[in-house]
This record gives sequence, C-alpha cells and structure tokens, in this order.
Amino acid sequence: MANKTKRYRPKRVLATLTVVILLLALSLGVGMFRKKTDGIPDLALDLEGGTQLILTPKAEKGAARATVTQEDLDQAISIIRQRVDASGVAEAEITSAGGQNIMVSLPGQPSEETLDLVRSSAQLDFRPVIQIGAPRAISAADVKKDSPEGKAAEQAKGDPKALAMQLADTNHDGKLSEELAGKPANNSDQAYVSEKVLFDFLTMDCKKKENRQGGSAGDPKKPLVACAQDGTQKYILGPVDVPGTDIAQADSGMQHTQNGGSTGVWEVALQFNREGTDKFAEVSKRLIGFQQSDPARNAFAIVLDGLVVSAPRMQATINDGRASITGSFTQASSAALANQLKFGSLPLNFEVQSEQRISPTLGTDQLRWGIIAGIIGLALIALYLLWQYRGLGMLAIGSLLVAALLVYLTIAVLSWGMGYRLSLAGVAGLIVSIGVTADSFIVYFERIRDEVREGRPLAGAVEEGWRRAKQTILASDAINLLAALVLYMLAVGGVQGFAFTLGVTTVIDLLVVFWFTHPMMALLIRVPFFGDGHRWSGLDPEHLGATRATYTRTRPVGRRRVQKKAPQAVESTETTVEGEAK
Repeated sequence: MANKTKRYRPKRVLATLTVVILLLALSLGVGMFRKKTDGIPDLALDLEGGTQLILTPKAEKGAARATVTQEDLDQAISIIRQRVDASGVAEAEITSAGGQNIMVSLPGQPSEETLDLVRSSAQLDFRPVIQIGAPRAISAADVKKDSPEGKAAEQAKGDPKALAMQLADTNHDGKLSEELAGKPANNSDQAYVSEKVLFDFLTMDCKKKENRQGGSAGDPKKPLVACAQDGTQKYILGPVDVPGTDIAQADSGMQHTQNGGSTGVWEVALQFNREGTDKFAEVSKRLIGFQQSDPARNAFAIVLDGLVVSAPRMQATINDGRASITGSFTQASSAALANQLKFGSLPLNFEVQSEQRISPTLGTDQLRWGIIAGIIGLALIALYLLWQYRGLGMLAIGSLLVAALLVYLTIAVLSWGMGYRLSLAGVAGLIVSIGVTADSFIVYFERIRDEVREGRPLAGAVEEGWRRAKQTILASDAINLLAALVLYMLAVGGVQGFAFTLGVTTVIDLLVVFWFTHPMMALLIRVPFFGDGHRWSGLDPEHLGATRATYTRTRPVGRRRVQKKAPQAVESTETTVEGEAK
C-alpha cells in the first residue's frame, strides 16, 4: 500500500494569515469607531511626557517607629507599582529620591482614580476568617444535583451570577440585602455574612489577575471578601481585630527550641505593642475555641492592601504579644512576609510635595531619529536581500512588509486594550526585530540553495529545505523568547518595555515565516520563473554551483508537474557493427 502523506495547502495557510490580519484591523477599527483609540500606539513617558508626583512618606502618630527607613520606602514603592500596574498604566517610573521621597512618573494623562491609588497609603490589618472557599466563582458543578442548591443550579441555567443570586437571596425577594441576620457576638460571628457578602463571595474569581491586585482594604468595621495574594483561595473575613500599627517588630529566621537549638523550620516572629498585645490575647483566646468545632474559623488573616498575605491557624492562646508564624516557609518567603508585616507596622501617610505635568524626557526628535534608523536598516536589509537572493529577495521584502503590518496592528491593539505604551527602548526592540525576521528568511533560503547544490529538483529542494530550516528557526526564536521573558520578569521600566516588544515581534516573526514566507515559496516554485531556475530568480542551479550532471529542473505543465532531467555531457563515438549480412 502506498504511503499517504498529508498534502500541504499553501493557499489555506495564507487565508488563515489574512483572517488574523483582518481580525486585528477590525478590532482596531471598532475601537476607533467607539472613540476608544485613535489607531496610533500610545507613547511612553520618555516620548510623550506625563504627570509626576513626589510623595513624602510620614509615620502616623503613635506608631512604633517615628522614622522611615529605606526598607520602608522599598516596600512602599513595590505596593505603589502593584497598584499602578493594576490600573492598566504601563511604562510608569517609580523610584526613591534622596532616600526620603518617592517619585512617581505616569505617562500620558492618568485618570483621577489612578492618581488616588498612588496618593493613598498602604494598610495592613489582622482580620478573623469566617469562611474559606475555592478560588473560582461558583458553578453548577460545585453543588449536588439532589440538594436545594442543585435545584437552584437548574433554575440558574449555567449562569454563575444567577446561581449565586439564588443561593444568596435567602428571603427570595429578588434583592441582595446588606443587613445582618442578627447582632454579632464578636468579629468571628457568621452573622456578618449578609446576602450581599455571600453573593460577592460566591461570584469572586481569584484566578483572575484583576481580582488579585489589591488597592482597597475596605471598611475596618465591616466584613471583607478577599483573595489570597497567590490566588489559591478566597475568604470571608470579619471586621479588623488588630490594626497593623500595633505591630512593634517582625523578623524572619530559623525557629529555635527552648534549649536554643534550631528546629530547621523557618518562622516569622511577631512582637505587638502594648495595645496590640491586649487585643491579640483576646483574639487568640476566641480563635482557639474554634480549633475543634470549626477549623476554618480558627485562622486569622493578615490583609495587606485588600489581599490576604497569609492566614495562619491559631495553635495556642498568646498573652505576651509574641507570636510565631510557621508553615511551608523558605528563607525568601519568610523574609518577604516579615518585610510586609514591618511595613504594616508603619503605615505611611503620603504627603504630596508636588504634582505637575512633565515634558518628554527624550522627546519626539529621538522618536523621529529612531524611526529613521529603522527605515534605513530596513532599506539596507532589502538591498542586501535583492543583491544576494535576486527574485527571492522580493519574497523576503514582502514578508518584512507583512511583518511590519502585523507588528503595527498588534501594538496598536495592545495599546488600546491593555495600556501598552511604546518607549524608545521599545522602538529599539522593533529595530532589532527587523534583523531577527530577516535572519529567518536567510536560514530558509540558504537551506533551499544547499538542497539545490546537492542535486535535488527545485520543488523537492523547497520542501526539504523547509523541513530542515524550520527547526533552526524555531530554536533561534525560542532563545529570543526566553531572553525576552527573563528580561521582562526581572527588569522594570524601559528594559521591561524592550523585552515585551522583543517578545511580541519574535512571535510575529514565527507567524510570518510559517504562514506567509513558506506558503508563498510553495506557490512561487510553481511559476516558471522560479520553477525553471531563472538566472534572476535566485534559484539558478548553475550559479549556485550545481553541475548539469547533478541537478534536475522541475517544469510545471498545466496542473501536472514533470521532472525534466538535464542532458548529461557524454563523449561522442562512432559504433560499427561487423559480421552482419550485407
């Protein structure tokens, strides 16, 4: 039985690429029609300017420490950066200035809500845990079919919010009440779970990044629905039991026995001030009572900026204000929690020293020269491709133009959809991507020419060259993507913008090579100019070093392809036959 190989259909691949381009263009067009974007990528702080705030952190009166350390500033910068990123602002610059101030520079014209996030102080509190749940929003799969909840799921018809409404609306009046069922006996009382709180808890999806950005600590006298910082759980928390200002000290290290030996377990040691000691003694006494009856309510949550940093269980009554938090800590994670608790012990009230509009740090001249540099680089690469590859150079130039179109549409859509801003570092990433993309074409074309030199017919050389070249292209782009990912994860500001742009353009390079360059090559080889190896096609076997004795030409005839062997050079001789009858 003959081997059946899957037939390559280049026209379908090109159609897929066309659909992708049209979808990107359509998305951008919808944004322009709705006046959400002007179709031009937004520029970063260095090219457009923006708003700059200088904040001076000040310790609250009565706090454990009256001075602000560099460690406090670093933690404050980390939280502000988290808030700014959550608001969708990219390419912001947040640094310490003079060892006592925080300078926040936001590109463009940030909204008043974003500015409020920057101005407000971080807040750390201890709240009792009332209920713990899985991180995702409730669905029909979470309830039993033969239970009352199962009947509610049937009525909801697969809608999570409708199901949550059915379960939360206990009096079935079609409204979500914030009134409590009764007067709570303490902050751990389940009476705090009103219809509205239960609905928020059931519909909360902590797997979504936007629900894990924090920013609001909530009313300290009311319950709070919050996500774990790592998105693994969600909680209903009671009102604040102990504010973060009552922490006198927090340190991380190895836990020690009474004899001074190390247990090999990392811990975070807490020391409360006088007021915090009394409050925490009362809390520990209450929570230890749930150790057997209701383990979920045996925990207290450490809440920073509305996110649960940790929720340890209470193992004993603590009357001296010295608590030890243990668990699956490493040296790094215990140090991180200790730093967060230290910062919570000194909530910083940010005094705004100045807030002003700033001009671009580099300006449009640098952008113009960056674009000119890109155009010059593109032109030089185009000339080299035409000189080196002749007809194939036109295919490479066409691929570069398709890549440029995809890059522009992608960046414009990302700028509108997720707040991406193009910095000068990003422009550098775009210029680098021109060489990366051209390199992919060169690898492919050289593999084809190598196959021709080895004597393969042109059609076979294209397929075999592609089979070998794509492995090299994938390996090269994988390294670029890995480098971009590492840079993006470790860097901030302009370097992060460069890494993001490089990553996006590398993915686009793969799309163009796989969905445009190769299928177009498969179609062009059917055209006599390329299929016959014309001297200006870039595939002329004789000019590539193949002798007439080693190569064959492929000539398309209608819809059929015929292999035509090149005539071999043989020595001319005369043959005589003797002994035949006259």
